[in-house]
Amino acid sequence: MRRLLAATAAALSAAALFAFPAHASATALPGFDFSACPAPPADADPGTWRCEAFVAQGALTIGDREIPLGEMRLTFSEGEVDGKYAQVFGELRHAPARIRGTFGATLQLKYGGYSDFQSNDERRGELDLYASLRHPLLPKECAIGTFGAPLHSVVKDDPAVPFEVISRNPTTVRFGVVDSQLALPRTTGCGPLARVADELLGLPSASGRNTFKMATYVQFKPL
Repeated sequence: MRRLLAATAAALSAAALFAFPAHASATALPGFDFSACPAPPADADPGTWRCEAFVAQGALTIGDREIPLGEMRLTFSEGEVDGKYAQVFGELRHAPARIRGTFGATLQLKYGGYSDFQSNDERRGELDLYASLRHPLLPKECAIGTFGAPLHSVVKDDPAVPFEVISRNPTTVRFGVVDSQLALPRTTGCGPLARVADELLGLPSASGRNTFKMATYVQFKPL
């Protein structure tokens, strides 16, 4: 995310220089929630830390099945410790998304215990996830991946949703990310209906057959 911040600063400087107005889409901004921002570590370098609140809309495609995911929210804090980049994950919130053609089953993304939002020339960031599956006939443990064996997503910039500065005060940006290499295993914890769940969802599904895409708004708050 450091490269994102650098790009944001450059864009904001250019905007100030030429007195560009805020983008028209600012009128459609989502509400941002900073309540789950983690505090900087005790040895954090003063004045370098900020919280980032993400509000994203996207879809997960498994083979030829697209699952609209609805809204996902994520928060984390980043800054420096002893002059080196550091980050602390806050929270991931995602409401269950209905899976069409599965008799009312839903999918809910959950945090898998690892994240790295320091972008570089090869990717925007990395995030471990797992997907909880819910249906009256499925055990509550039914999932794609688990916290102990999560799905590892490496997201890259999506050219279909280019980076743009939406607002300068507070700093708010929008961009898209895509992971077209996500591998999805068979379900776990689904009991006697595991095979049915796998067949309905087309699992397992190898890397290259699936796509995870999000269009994301991010707002920054100094800590």
